[in-house]
Amino acid sequence: MIKDNLDLVEHKITNACKRAGRDRSEVTLIAVSKTKPISMIEEVLEEGILHFGENKVQELCDKYEQLPNHINWHMIGHLQRNKVKYIVDKACLIHSVDSLRLAETISQEAAKKNVTASILIEVNVAQEESKYGIRVEEALPFVEEISKLPNILVKGLMTIAPFVKDSEENRYIFHKLKQLSVDIKTKNIDNVSMNILSMGMTGDYEVAIEEGATHVRVGTGIFGERNYNI
Repeated sequence: MIKDNLDLVEHKITNACKRAGRDRSEVTLIAVSKTKPISMIEEVLEEGILHFGENKVQELCDKYEQLPNHINWHMIGHLQRNKVKYIVDKACLIHSVDSLRLAETISQEAAKKNVTASILIEVNVAQEESKYGIRVEEALPFVEEISKLPNILVKGLMTIAPFVKDSEENRYIFHKLKQLSVDIKTKNIDNVSMNILSMGMTGDYEVAIEEGATHVRVGTGIFGERNYNI
């Protein structure tokens, strides 16, 4: 099942890149493996996928210890400051930075472990109250502020679009995030590159790619429906 699912996802990514006039190499597929057992992750790994996304720090740490060390782990869930120390040297990219205090903690813990943390700024483009992330208009001053922190590199932006039946409804959100990244890039801020746009999930990643996503986070489309009872 997983191989078939991956083949379909790959086919859709390739076609979305063609429609957008982009090269397939510009898009990284992150397999969202939260709640999934090691055995399923190993199946995906066998198909050549090396990027995996986790929502919870404990789960990321457990899997990090049990699986090969060439995997690139992405922290895509909300991150509490008291948990930063556990993953700052394990996650290749933290997608969900949305406060100065969190950024400061990441900076401090990265310095302690003598690493540089790559982070994305989470932007709540849709302004959903149930979602984390800063507002679009806060993004530039926020980036300018945290760019001064040591041991942190701001690599780009991330958003979680609303759950919709018609993915076209989210096109404006992806377009807006892309535009925001372009605006920030023109400021040439030290320690800031806007090379990564993490946007698009199982229901809307094709539209996200058409609007400029560099990283798409696909869970259900690869692993099937999530099992919350384990």
